[in-house]
Order: sequence, then structure tokens, then C-alpha cells
Amino acid sequence: MADYNFYTYILTNKSKKVLYTGVTNDLRRRLYEHKHIEEHSFCKKYNCFYLVYYEWFRNIEHAIDREKQIKRWRREKKVRLIEQFNPQWQFLNDIQDDE
Repeated sequence: MADYNFYTYILTNKSKKVLYTGVTNDLRRRLYEHKHIEEHSFCKKYNCFYLVYYEWFRNIEHAIDREKQIKRWRREKKVRLIEQFNPQWQFLNDIQDDE
């Protein structure tokens, strides 16, 4: 059986005021698309290009379920999740796809 990589992730803008949650099978490509390709997207409008959180899944359904769960949360709960994973809110855009 082949190994697959899926990610649920959270992006923010430079001031860390806006949060965007998404899912992808290629984190690096998706970060590039958010910044350079999608002209009329939420991320482009609010400059949400900075990765502050991600989770890895082997199964797309689990990744999508997690994305939906996080999207239902209030901002405060999302902030707690980010701070448990990334306490300094460092921008993680240089992440490797195989992590």
C-alpha cells in the first residue's frame, strides 16, 4: 500500500490577526498557490500566506474531518492549538513536504 501525505494547516497574515484553515496533499505547493496563483481568494485578500500550524495525516478523510473541526472552532481555541504546536507563532513556510 502506498504512503500518502495529507496536511491540515493554518495560515495567518503578518500581523497574525486573520486565520485561514485548509487541507492539501502538498503543503509547499499549496503555500505557493495561496501566494502567487489564486487571484481572488480569501488568502490573497487578507494576505494569509504564513504557515503557523500543520498536522500530517495518511488518510485524506481524516485530514478533511480535522479541517472541518478546526473551522468550527472560535478563534480562541485555534490560537490555543497554534500555541501548543508553535508557541512563538514562527512562520513555518520553509517546511519540508516529507515531515
